[in-house]
Amino acid sequence: MAKESFWIMRTFNPLFFATFGAFIALLVIASLILKNRSEKTKKIVLITACVLTFVGFFIYKYFLSIDAEYDKLVIETRGGFSWWAELPLQLCNINMILIPIAVATKFRPLMSFSFFLAPLGALMALLSPAVGFDGYSIWLPRMLGFYGTHFMIIIEGLALATFGFYRPKFKDFPKTILTLVILLLVITGVNLLLIKTGLYERANYFFTMEHEGISILKLFWSWIPVPVLYLLPGSVILLTYMSLVTAPFAIAEKIKKK
Repeated sequence: MAKESFWIMRTFNPLFFATFGAFIALLVIASLILKNRSEKTKKIVLITACVLTFVGFFIYKYFLSIDAEYDKLVIETRGGFSWWAELPLQLCNINMILIPIAVATKFRPLMSFSFFLAPLGALMALLSPAVGFDGYSIWLPRMLGFYGTHFMIIIEGLALATFGFYRPKFKDFPKTILTLVILLLVITGVNLLLIKTGLYERANYFFTMEHEGISILKLFWSWIPVPVLYLLPGSVILLTYMSLVTAPFAIAEKIKKK
């Protein structure tokens, strides 16, 4: 059996960890360089990174639109490629828009949402890549776009803390969850609009309409087979994750006060 090329990207293979490590190193280096710079400079850097990621996102989607192999791969599950299915409205990539707004306005609930949900959403996509994004050469345009976009979203969300814009606190949780609920309702409205108008009958941003075969969401659906509401059990996982992330910050703050 021939040895698989190093450039084939699979979850948890050496290339995956090397790429993840490179992006984390980029975040560390940027944070160190900007450590003693003004808040304005840090804002410019982070907002520029998000804008470049946003532009790269649409370039990646363009190449996806002309990728005949990808179109065949998703013909059964999604009816083939559709621009209406590729808008930046998923839980992870919507943060390319929300992070600049949060940083510019200093709106804490939005920064809290992006800090927790941008890395979590993007990491979930990377750990469970959709069809067409696992087991192919990283040099394919769709692979560069998918992994580059999601890794950038992870470090942009984390940069809210490493650049000093946000420090998570337990008291942020209610407003963070409220922000998520509002976005869920808005995105569900977008899904229904796309479906009812016939623009895209399989619209499922934020996975509010169905589970799309994702194992954990299928389990939730088996408990509550109702669109949007079936996501409720996920709040337990989210709150646990938020608590685990916030705890070290809370401990560090107590030690600092002492």
